[in-house]
Amino acid sequence: MSEERNGALLSCIIPAYNEEEMIPRTAAKLTEVLDGAGIPFELLFINDGSRDGTWAQILAAADADPRIHGICFSRNFGKESAMFAGLEKAAGDCCVVLDCDLQHPPEKIPEMYRLWQDGFDVVEGIKNTRGDETAFYRFSAGTFYRLISRTSGIDMEASSDFKLLDRKVVDTLNRMPERNVFFRALSYWVGFRKTEVSYDVQSRPAGNSKWSTRSLIRYALNNICSFSSWPLHLVTFLGVIALIIALVFSVETLIRVAMGNSLGGFPTVIILLLFMSSLIMISLGIIGFYIERIYEEVKGRPRYIISEYR
Repeated sequence: MSEERNGALLSCIIPAYNEEEMIPRTAAKLTEVLDGAGIPFELLFINDGSRDGTWAQILAAADADPRIHGICFSRNFGKESAMFAGLEKAAGDCCVVLDCDLQHPPEKIPEMYRLWQDGFDVVEGIKNTRGDETAFYRFSAGTFYRLISRTSGIDMEASSDFKLLDRKVVDTLNRMPERNVFFRALSYWVGFRKTEVSYDVQSRPAGNSKWSTRSLIRYALNNICSFSSWPLHLVTFLGVIALIIALVFSVETLIRVAMGNSLGGFPTVIILLLFMSSLIMISLGIIGFYIERIYEEVKGRPRYIISEYR
């Protein structure tokens, strides 16, 4: 065990959106586990523009325990921004990021902390099971992570946001200027000495998931585009396919003309026009999505705005 990491402060970063039922439970559970393990800690709850009493519950928890702090956003900026706000405010020598719904088991944190004390800089939480997710959600999530793993070269099929990071890793992430961030991929991309801890996703004790199908699709698209240029290469691939189809039709037409068996080509022209128009619109849509990301980055607006800090 490294002497400089013995008795070091651990910061727990916990994004929360409409989680008023979970704040007291999560604070109590983390306090119980970390006090029981003898780990010095602070809890950082980030209220991501909640519409319920989440912030009031965070303030109540902070008043009851000086080791608990709260960050309140001026509006909803998203989970990625909430995690990075926690990383920037964290005072710990290492930081663990976990969900407020306790689906990331706090009982695993002491094991992650001990591995960090043994010299590892990143301790990844790897899912054994995905808990009570629906078959559709499991299929969608699996498809997304397989896609981004293959396009980015980073194996993320079993990874999660549940991970512990050393202070130098946190500082490296905080220095990254990009606005559209994907924490799970960036924390892997930066490198450093890694190890893994496996866990089973727990059932949510209270409340419901705040992720809708629409928000999950947008989350997937944003993260694929922020960490991979593969969709842009897809435009080139579609162009090659269109060229091959056009050549096939051209050769067929020339053969028919040479054989004196030329048919009326009006239906063929319509099909080709519809096909090419669709291909062009899809390609423009992909390029436009990347231009939107560039536009967001060039504006240089902050990832989030903090209205209150306790």
